[in-house]
Amino acid sequence: MIDRPAPAVESAAGLHVKPLPAAAPTPKNEPPIARPAGVSIGRGWWTTALAAAVLVAAGGLWLVYNDDLAYQSALRARTIDNESLQGQNMILQGQLTADQSTLSAAQAALAAAHAELAHPHLGIWTVPQSIQGPTYYLAAGVPDAFTYHVRLRSTGAMNVSIVSFDQFSAAVKCIENGAGTTNWCMHHSGAATSWLGVKSVNSDFHLAEGCAAYLMVITAPSRVTVTPNVSVTYNPASHVTGTCA
Repeated sequence: MIDRPAPAVESAAGLHVKPLPAAAPTPKNEPPIARPAGVSIGRGWWTTALAAAVLVAAGGLWLVYNDDLAYQSALRARTIDNESLQGQNMILQGQLTADQSTLSAAQAALAAAHAELAHPHLGIWTVPQSIQGPTYYLAAGVPDAFTYHVRLRSTGAMNVSIVSFDQFSAAVKCIENGAGTTNWCMHHSGAATSWLGVKSVNSDFHLAEGCAAYLMVITAPSRVTVTPNVSVTYNPASHVTGTCA
């Protein structure tokens, strides 16, 4: 605001007094106004710096994003590889179990084959034969070093004895001397073992495993047909057995 000069005032004595000159306005100290050109240059530099910062940040984010994508891709690939390896491992475990089972079966079969080779089993009498009556007999040698498996069936009562050579000789003398029929003497002149009046026999004889001195004799009081299934297993004794001892 600028002060204006006051109007002239008449004094009481009629004197005219000139008004004082108006004081010059006091200049005010106001901040200088920046030049428009300077403002334009400052704002342009700040905008450029901000844009550069944004671009750098965006580039960093893009790199991080790409790295994350690469990591996730690698993780998925490793997960797939791991699952594939686990599947292959399960297949191999199954194959290993099957191979172990096959190996166990093969070992069992090999053990059985070794046992069979060490103790072979052979059939030695399987043909049916008839006994005509009490004066007839069937005889078979019992081999040395074998377990003798006696399996017999008959159409009627029969008598079966395993005798030593000496006992068989005594039975023959019994018949020759008229002491009894063949059916009686073969079983009552001494025997290692006997089955009398039977239609079947199922037994194993071990005394010949260490002795070559036995016969099996079969008789019957009447006509019968005997069906044998006699076999032996190689099983040599480590010492003398039976009547040879």
